[in-house]
Amino acid sequence: MDLQLLLDGLLTTLSPMNFLLVIAGMLIGVFFGSLPGISSSMGIVLMLPFTYYMGILPSIILLVALYAGSAYGGSITAILFNTPGTPEAVATTFDGYPMTKKGKAGRALGLAISASAFGGIFSVLVMLFLAPPLSNVALKIQSAEYFALTILGLTVISSVGTKSPMKAIVSGMIGIMIAMIGMDPIVGATRFTFGDIELMNGIEMIPIMIGAFALAEVLMQVTEKHNDLNMSHKVSLESVKLIEMIKYKWVMLKSAAIGTVIGILPGTGGSIASIVSYGEAMRSSKNKQNFGQGEEEGIVAPEAANNAAAGGAMIPTLVLGIPGSPTTAIILAALALQGLQPGPQLMTDQPLMLYVVFFSMLIASITVFIGGRLGVKAFAAILKLPYSMLGTLIVLLSMVGSYAVGNSMFNVWIMVIFGVLGFFMKKYHFSSASLVLGLVLGPMMEENFRRQLLVTDGNYMSFITQPISGIILLLSIIALFYPVIMKAVKKKNGDEKKTNIA
Repeated sequence: MDLQLLLDGLLTTLSPMNFLLVIAGMLIGVFFGSLPGISSSMGIVLMLPFTYYMGILPSIILLVALYAGSAYGGSITAILFNTPGTPEAVATTFDGYPMTKKGKAGRALGLAISASAFGGIFSVLVMLFLAPPLSNVALKIQSAEYFALTILGLTVISSVGTKSPMKAIVSGMIGIMIAMIGMDPIVGATRFTFGDIELMNGIEMIPIMIGAFALAEVLMQVTEKHNDLNMSHKVSLESVKLIEMIKYKWVMLKSAAIGTVIGILPGTGGSIASIVSYGEAMRSSKNKQNFGQGEEEGIVAPEAANNAAAGGAMIPTLVLGIPGSPTTAIILAALALQGLQPGPQLMTDQPLMLYVVFFSMLIASITVFIGGRLGVKAFAAILKLPYSMLGTLIVLLSMVGSYAVGNSMFNVWIMVIFGVLGFFMKKYHFSSASLVLGLVLGPMMEENFRRQLLVTDGNYMSFITQPISGIILLLSIIALFYPVIMKAVKKKNGDEKKTNIA
């Protein structure tokens, strides 16, 4: 590490104009992240014109601060409205919204903002010290490893969103089938389009997500003719003391590490990181039965992971020129607009950049406490409205967010269809969360499974014989059968105790 470059990076970032850009980018990111359908990618696209006449470093400072802020922003609406502002915040709804229904929205928001800051700080520290070696490891991750990673993520499906594992698995399979609509990723043939041109590119995930969570919840509240949200009190972000967060230190560390590693892998991103970390937190928790009912670990884990993934994704982006996520692909495009060539040469041409990015994301992660509070106050004021108005506002936001994805009414109709589907899934205790997990992980699973078979000439054993892939698959099998084994062990111990007492 070059200490002089480190000092220069700090001083450059703390210069008055650049520091203001960090704060502005973070606040804009929180705003865009909290609006359903208006993701960090869209926020950065909208900000690109403003960077045309900026220098290289001010441009990257603004964009990476926006990226860091949006990673937290999605949790605000996920917790308050059951409407994830970004795909990365889907897992936060699993326990965040149940806490809101119990009148603990402030507590949930406090946990989210603390875990988000920790995840962001953890990942930028990793980015500073381990960027080159971690990027070299990431290059060794191939199709078999990606497939194994999705299998590990899918093992959580049977435990999410419903007390019936079979209904959760069915929901996940529906999500995987929906993900197959459109063009075949390998041969390019159309599948399940029924001759409809709109379906050739597949169905966007965001309208499905908004419909299955937000619109379905509104329909459920309206049909039940009551509002079970405990909003009679003032909703504000509850400060979580450091000593309280120490209780979750291992959950945060593990989730931040998972998020950083998955963020480094090109083409993955925060949504997969949050799902995997949520599943791991649930599997290792002593309170498994509370997950999905408002368990605090269920908020800490995905928020630490998806914010860490944002920092992790910057490592291959800056060091190798390989975008770690869709958002970092746009950041690479912004660098190209500045006349820079993405790739290893970038660090040679701009040696100060890594340190400027590091300090920009570090400051944004720390100051997200302030920006988060501003965002919470704005949305908490909305919660004071009667549910007749609040529900209408959520439907309006859902329509605008769905339309904004592709400027298409088709996406609005998709949102409506999945809102109705999500309503019936809630009514009959199927899992909307599992559906979305299948939708997120399904394409990556299929594409990498088939690609690995093509590369190895149909050798199924290659998934096991490749060390990293084999280890991940072994962990998946353990994770899948661990609850069953533990249940059998507890039952056996219980029977033995009864026998001894008798």
